Amino acid sequence: MRNGRTIFTGALTAALILGAGCSSGGTSGPGEPARQQEQGPVAKLAITPADGTKKVTPDTGVSVKVTDGKVTELKVADAKGREVRGSLAADGTWRPQRPLRLSTAYTVSAQATGTDGKQVTGQATFTTLKPKRVLESGMSPLDGEKVGVGMPVQLLLSQPVSAKADRAAVERSLVVRMSQPVEGAWSWVSDREVQFRPREYWPVGEQVTVDARLAGVRAGQGLWGTKDRSLSFTVGEEHITKVSNETHRAVVRKNGEVVKTIPVSLGRPGDDSYAGVMIAQEKAADMVMDSATIGEPGEYRIRTKWNVRMTYSGTFFHAAPWSTGAQGSRNVSHGCVNASPENARWFYEFTQRGDIIEVSGTSRKLQFGNGPTPWAKSWESWLAGSALGKPVNG
Repeated sequence: MRNGRTIFTGALTAALILGAGCSSGGTSGPGEPARQQEQGPVAKLAITPADGTKKVTPDTGVSVKVTDGKVTELKVADAKGREVRGSLAADGTWRPQRPLRLSTAYTVSAQATGTDGKQVTGQATFTTLKPKRVLESGMSPLDGEKVGVGMPVQLLLSQPVSAKADRAAVERSLVVRMSQPVEGAWSWVSDREVQFRPREYWPVGEQVTVDARLAGVRAGQGLWGTKDRSLSFTVGEEHITKVSNETHRAVVRKNGEVVKTIPVSLGRPGDDSYAGVMIAQEKAADMVMDSATIGEPGEYRIRTKWNVRMTYSGTFFHAAPWSTGAQGSRNVSHGCVNASPENARWFYEFTQRGDIIEVSGTSRKLQFGNGPTPWAKSWESWLAGSALGKPVNG
């Protein structure tokens, strides 16, 4: 195959026959030149990253520049021959649907058609970088768990993610799928935690799958996600308990119907219970409550039964046989919601993680972040905590 223009020219032949007198001999005129045929130049491929390139970022695109032709096919595959899904733009730039894997070799195979109508191929192998820092993650609720209507999805990170652009990259990697699509949004609780909640409580029976596709995501300077994570959970029946400081009663509703009213005692003056919308975070049938854990060593250390946690700081709904005389009339606790052993056990067995527990009428307001507290914020405030600034519809 040659470059350049090749011109094929027919030879010009002339034959002159001269006759005398009235000779009848014919004359052969000059021959016509053959038609010129032009053939276009051969295509040339240039692949970026070039063959042998190291430390390529996983979110990079593959560029194929073609001289005198156009790209007709491009494939990217790992060392085991597994093809990576991506899309090829008109300008010859290919981008993966998801970031490439870290510390992995990839081979680009490209094909182009030149203006001469012939095909040419090119190949290049490159290796993605090994990260200086690794972003690990954990998720809640548990995979396969049945939860209450107020349960948020929590993504916990091993390294801080502070810049808005990096937070946006993390959010873009998070996919929420729902059996009954509702509006929801991610919101950053801290630089190591982002949560998802629906605008309103989850519908009963909702089935949710969350994919955290963090592998290959740039989350900061030299910080990269290395592993994907996923979970699925189901929303159980709607359990909403409203605890009133004025009536000293906890009214428990199931799917909107009152199923039990429990006399309670809340926090005494100076140790007021938190007021606000909380969720049942965890349950423990038996535990030791020690005031040293809240910075007051020696105040109390006592074993309690049928404990349902409401805040990180140590607010529980639990059995308190020592305060049954005050339950329903006076506040004598250190901030917890006290109930009789019988009522506390019933509530413990009834409760799912993520059930709503709302306390009203006290002077101490629940602080956002004191546990999974997504309902302590309005929808507008919650949405403002998203780096992308927009809701998700599953």
